[in-house]
Amino acid sequence: MEDYHKPDQQTVQALRNIANRLRINSIKATTAAGSGHPTSCCSVAEIMSVLYFHTMKYRPEDPRNFNSDRFVLSKGHAAPALYSMWVETGFLKENELLSLCQVDSALEGHPNPKQQIVDVATGSLGQGLGVACGMAYTGKYFDKSSYRVYCLLGDGEMSEGAVWEAMSFASYYQLDNLVAIMDINRLGQSDPAPLQHHVEKYQKRCEAFGWQAIIVDGHSVEELCKALSQPRHQPTAIIAKTIKGKGIPAAEDKLGWHAKTLPKDMAEMVMKDLQSRIMNSSKHPYPPAPVEDSPPVSLRNIRMPSAPTYKTGEKIATRKAYGMALAKLGRYNERVIALDGDTNNLTYSEIFKNEHPNRFVECYIAQQNMVSVAVGCAARERNVVFASTLASFFTRAFDQLRMAAISDSNINLCGSHCGLSTAVDREPGEEGPSLMGLEDVAMFRALPTATIFYPCDGVSTEKAVELAASTKGVCYIRTSRQDCSIIYNSNEDFHVGQAKVVYQSKEDQVTIVAAGVTLHEALAAAEHLKKERISVRVIDPFTIKPLDVKTIVDHTRATRGRILTVEDHYYEGGLGEAVSSAMVNESGFNLHRLAVSHVPRSGKPHELLKIYGIDRDSITQAVRKMLSSSTNAK
Repeated sequence: MEDYHKPDQQTVQALRNIANRLRINSIKATTAAGSGHPTSCCSVAEIMSVLYFHTMKYRPEDPRNFNSDRFVLSKGHAAPALYSMWVETGFLKENELLSLCQVDSALEGHPNPKQQIVDVATGSLGQGLGVACGMAYTGKYFDKSSYRVYCLLGDGEMSEGAVWEAMSFASYYQLDNLVAIMDINRLGQSDPAPLQHHVEKYQKRCEAFGWQAIIVDGHSVEELCKALSQPRHQPTAIIAKTIKGKGIPAAEDKLGWHAKTLPKDMAEMVMKDLQSRIMNSSKHPYPPAPVEDSPPVSLRNIRMPSAPTYKTGEKIATRKAYGMALAKLGRYNERVIALDGDTNNLTYSEIFKNEHPNRFVECYIAQQNMVSVAVGCAARERNVVFASTLASFFTRAFDQLRMAAISDSNINLCGSHCGLSTAVDREPGEEGPSLMGLEDVAMFRALPTATIFYPCDGVSTEKAVELAASTKGVCYIRTSRQDCSIIYNSNEDFHVGQAKVVYQSKEDQVTIVAAGVTLHEALAAAEHLKKERISVRVIDPFTIKPLDVKTIVDHTRATRGRILTVEDHYYEGGLGEAVSSAMVNESGFNLHRLAVSHVPRSGKPHELLKIYGIDRDSITQAVRKMLSSSTNAK
């Protein structure tokens, strides 16, 4: 076999010793914590030992060195096994393991990037391989570097569709720098995994997805060393047949032990037995150093080279303005990349694709994997990542978004076709509710690290793209399908959390807060009301999260506490509820809300806005009603 040097017996024994120390430390840590998954750690002991002390090239003193091989523990519940490896390297101290799961400890129950030894959070099963795909794609196509990416999966998570989305992605893009190691230990949480120990079935499935698939005894150091040293011309799956609870006689290959720690007396007895298996070896394996061939990358000062070129009164859909802005940003920043899910001619990311084809990643109709790949591409601050699809399609990837937030990942997402306006009058075939993004704001508002941009014209869209590129956390840009007039001058200054008062006078009686399409409806209503000698103030929030509470409260006070919110979104969780939350401690305020109240139907945008009560006429009527109620109250 090319380049394969069989390890000598002293090295093999040293690797076995490391595996058994992993078992001891995992048992010790989980018993002390009274929490954890020792049997899941024990099944991967030899796999981890060989990976960390024979196969992977990395710098133990610098866990996030950008030249080093990457490791993703997709089966995140085996976190103590990972921590034990870093004890072996000397980066962690052995007594730190005893703080597992404690409130002041960095060693949590599942891997988290609060620890330098972790790039992305895992634990919600099925997501690690997609993230690893993003890392591997970056290594092969953007960094053009030698580092490899290793991902350890459990057999239980192989039932997740997201795993197979990632398998398909990896083979399509020939990610020969990616290795997935599958811990086939037969047993899940409550029942055996569906394929149990039929490793040949896993092999056939992996091969059908275009992977090289190698079956090994997952407790044989020699077989693991050999399999992991094989030359690769495609992504590789190491299908490791293992025993859950290996080394714990009472739990080996037995149901009922998942997520159960060993009682103290049993733990002492098992650790003593494992200690007796550790033999003297003259070898002390140390990780090989990585090849220093990754380019240095700085993601600071990602800025537009010039102001927007739109003129007031011109019309453009914000989805198209997004594509144009992204292409412009990419023109002057080589680490700006774009992903899409086979919708680039709808989201207009095709403009970026046409201009920067080598930095565009087509993820096809696999939105969950697209988000995971985005997280992987952003890891170790290698790229500024934008990913786009229809707003409604991001809902199926909510768990991936949730984990991105837990990972402190910096990714930028654009959801087009938001609200009722999925069809425009000049395009045939009104799409209907299945493609209407009416829940997306609620979903992203629930993420602690999220920033939500809701631009209303081309200028504010370009500014949103620029700001998102340098804003930490998960950024979401909500864009619409229909053309909207430019209302801002090209030199308008925008900031995250800063609203714009776009229509006002000294006699204003009601403050209207609206965004996107409904902002234009609010402006039309304001002009109509002006003819009736009713003055209103209109505010564009620009970001719904964070919301510019001060501006909204101050202007609502100026209009005698009367405020109306209008949104192209369901009532639950959107702009209206964001404003309501901001107003909860304010007295003397009279808040009214207009939003989509139930599942809509197909129709033209102007028809739907009217039917569901968020068009200019509905706004006008709501303002009249508010003023009439105030008069009657007096």
